[in-house]
Amino acid sequence: MPELLKPPYIQKLEERGKLQIWLVDGSYIRSHTDEEFTNFGQHYRYHYIPDNEFWIDREAEHDEHQFFLEHLLIEHRLMASGVPYEKALPEADRVERRERRRAGDVTRMTRHGQKLPDGKDVHERLWKKLDNGLSVWIVNGRMVRSVFDIDFTEGGHDYVYEFVPENEVWIDDAIVEAERGYVLLHELHERNRMASGWSYNKAHAESSRLEYHCRHHPDELHDALATEGWA
Repeated sequence: MPELLKPPYIQKLEERGKLQIWLVDGSYIRSHTDEEFTNFGQHYRYHYIPDNEFWIDREAEHDEHQFFLEHLLIEHRLMASGVPYEKALPEADRVERRERRRAGDVTRMTRHGQKLPDGKDVHERLWKKLDNGLSVWIVNGRMVRSVFDIDFTEGGHDYVYEFVPENEVWIDDAIVEAERGYVLLHELHERNRMASGWSYNKAHAESSRLEYHCRHHPDELHDALATEGWA
């Protein structure tokens, strides 16, 4: 008998005209519907979201709901009028970035423009240092998005992002604790493949498949992580 999926809704945050803004369980969505679901989404980007709803993932740390909402309002309006995602995204990013500046994130990270931001400034805590010298850090995801890359989500490493210091893997602190192991597996696997010469696209695709498999077979996560050097 096929699995009966629970709705991902946690709480209705507000309404904007006909639009309903929902807080959702992103971990559930990534494990059962779409491994590539990020921090937020709307119908014209993710077909499984009803066309009158915005979905915003619950956050373990910080509060970025208002930034994401401003982004979604622009993205949804443009795509509803026929603008492709590739063109709607930069405009939505521009508005979101403006709101992040107004909140003072850039000012805090640069000390009122007195210094350039450094990757180490977003470190929250060292999760683990591996035997191969790789350091895995829990980072302030809000500040990464505000100062370095507005599209950063879940995690990353030095083979993909130039602002990540050498020999570091970052895990976004917005990801809830129960989901971090799966994101960690993805990032370690992807980095190891890229270190051996794989392209990002090829490494990312395989890492996504492995992550999705382990989300459905959590008993295999420990061994999969050990294979990637997490011992």
